[in-house]
Amino acid sequence: MLGQLSAPKNLCLLRLSAIGDVCHAVAMVQNIQRQWPETQITWVIGKIEASLLQDMVGVEFIIFDKRAGLKGYRDLRQTLKGHKFDVLLHMQVALRASIASLCISAKVKIGFDRQRAKEGQWLFTNKKIAPQNQPHVLDGFMGFAKALGLEVTAPLWQMPLTDDIQLWASEKLSAANTAGKPIAVICPAASKAERNWHTEGYSQIAEHLSLCGFKVVICGGPTTMEKLLAEAIISRSNFSQGENEIQNLVGETSLKQLLAVLKIAHLVVAPDTGPAHMAVTVETPVVGLYAHSNPKRTGPYLYPQYVVSAYAAAIKLQYKQSVEEIPWGTRAKGKDLMMQISITQVKKTIDRLIHDNYPELL
Repeated sequence: MLGQLSAPKNLCLLRLSAIGDVCHAVAMVQNIQRQWPETQITWVIGKIEASLLQDMVGVEFIIFDKRAGLKGYRDLRQTLKGHKFDVLLHMQVALRASIASLCISAKVKIGFDRQRAKEGQWLFTNKKIAPQNQPHVLDGFMGFAKALGLEVTAPLWQMPLTDDIQLWASEKLSAANTAGKPIAVICPAASKAERNWHTEGYSQIAEHLSLCGFKVVICGGPTTMEKLLAEAIISRSNFSQGENEIQNLVGETSLKQLLAVLKIAHLVVAPDTGPAHMAVTVETPVVGLYAHSNPKRTGPYLYPQYVVSAYAAAIKLQYKQSVEEIPWGTRAKGKDLMMQISITQVKKTIDRLIHDNYPELL
């Protein structure tokens, strides 16, 4: 802990990836900005993540291309040549991030506490945040604000969405939703296929949402896996044509456009994937589907009550211990864990979300 109460002139943040994690980091950055509005903030970030956050007020983004190998480090060093920061918040434990931190000159370099400073991160910092007992990733990030001596309150987000992008999303959705129904978005694909739920489950949930009066929209990235998954869900659904036809936006949105779609939506159904956390930043309720990671650590921060999880059962089966008895952050292993989430569980959770947030639809 620094016990520092006066605002530094400038501050650098190092958090390269991933989408969900940078969404959590935004809450921490904007917490700092509210208390230290004059502090200049520079954020070293990954290319994809920067495309989501560009135009964020009061933050200069410097892109580090991890795929460029040694050139990426040389470019980062050249870009930051002559820059001297008062503080570096080193918020990523991956070794490549720690090596990148060597390109950043700062008087104080704050990293995670020794228990969480994996891959030797503790060797690259001279201050640590305070240890925390089983924190959500977002709360872990807020530990950096606490280390600066700042007050930490409930997270608030002001995501950088321009009027033209919000207009694009509104027009895109309304063109396929002439009846003006509420919007339910399904983001079915995670970065790793094993975290995806099954096609039959998603198709039945799409049908259930349609019967509940929603216009169903499927969103995702441009990969072949995501496109094929969306096509399979739509073809299996009984609402693939006509007035209730599912709108397929997979591969048709940038990250900012996707964020705008999620903001318009009334609810989102997703596994452990970036769009779930993007939805949280625009206060759209999320039904999160989890089996491999602990949703208390990585789940949709504002909506833990709508998580459907097979994680605890998987841990009990694999480790013969409860979640409380194993190291925090332990992942369950297996390609079929998501199959343990039942369609009935997800339907009931959606119904509860509708009851809690949109009783007028019942």
